[in-house]
Amino acid sequence: MSVAVTTAQEGGICRLMKHPVVQNIGWAAGGIAILAILWSIAGYLLVNDPSTKNFAKFGLVPTLKAFPELWEMGKIQNALAASGYRLGMGLLIAIVIGVPIGILMGRVKWFRDYTNSPFQFVRMISPLSWMPIAVLVFATWNGSIIFLIAIAAVWPIMFATAAGLAKVDPNWFKVARNLGARPWHILTKVIMPAISFDVFSGMRLALGVAWIVIVPAEYLGVTSGLGYSIKDARETLSYDHLTAMVVTIGIVGYFLDSILVVIINRSSWHRG
Repeated sequence: MSVAVTTAQEGGICRLMKHPVVQNIGWAAGGIAILAILWSIAGYLLVNDPSTKNFAKFGLVPTLKAFPELWEMGKIQNALAASGYRLGMGLLIAIVIGVPIGILMGRVKWFRDYTNSPFQFVRMISPLSWMPIAVLVFATWNGSIIFLIAIAAVWPIMFATAAGLAKVDPNWFKVARNLGARPWHILTKVIMPAISFDVFSGMRLALGVAWIVIVPAEYLGVTSGLGYSIKDARETLSYDHLTAMVVTIGIVGYFLDSILVVIINRSSWHRG
C-alpha cells in the first residue's frame, strides 16, 4: 500500500515538473541566477580594482540594499505612478489613433496607397527627435512626454491592424452584406474579432517601444517619473539607487509585457 502511494506521489511530482508553466519558471529562475552570479562577479571586480572602487555601488549587494530604502522614501511608488500615468495616456492616444487608421489602410486601397509611404517615412524618425518640437508645441512637460510616447507607439498598432485586416477573407464581408449587416455591424461583428489578435500583438510591440522611450523622455523638465529618478541618482552619485531604478524598470516592463502575452494566448478568438 505504501509503495503504491509513494509511486503515485512520485508520478504526480514528475507530471508537475513536466508542466510547461513549471518548466518556464525553472528556466527563468536559472537565467536570473546566472545573471546574478555575473553581476556579483562584476561587483567584486569593481570593489577590488582601485581605479573603479568609486563605482562599487553598481554591484548586486548595494543595489539590493537600496530597494528597501527607496521604497520607504516612496521614490519607487511615486516614480511608477508618474511614469504609469504618462505611459497609459500615451498608449491610449496611440490606440485611439492607430486602430481606426489601420482599419482604413486595410479596407480602403486608395487610402493605403496614398498614406503608406508618408507613414513609413515618419515612422522611421526617432521619437526622441521630436523632443524640441514637442517642448515648443505643448504647454506642459507632461504633454510633451505623452506626445513622444504616443508617436512612438502609434506605428506598431497602426501597421499591425492594417496587416491583420489584409488577411481577412473578403468573402466574409460579402456574406455579411448579403445578410443585411450594416457598416457598424460589419465593424463590430466581423472586423474587430478578426483583427483582435493582430491589434493586441501591435499593442505589445507598442508597449515595448513606449517603455524604452519614456525614460529618456522624462529627462525633460519634469521632477517625477522613472527617467527623472535615474537622472537624479546620477547627478547625486547615488549609484546604488540608480541601478535599483534600472532594475525596477526591467521588472515592471517584463510584468506589463507578460500581461499582454496572457491576454493574447488566453483570448477565445486566438484559440479558435
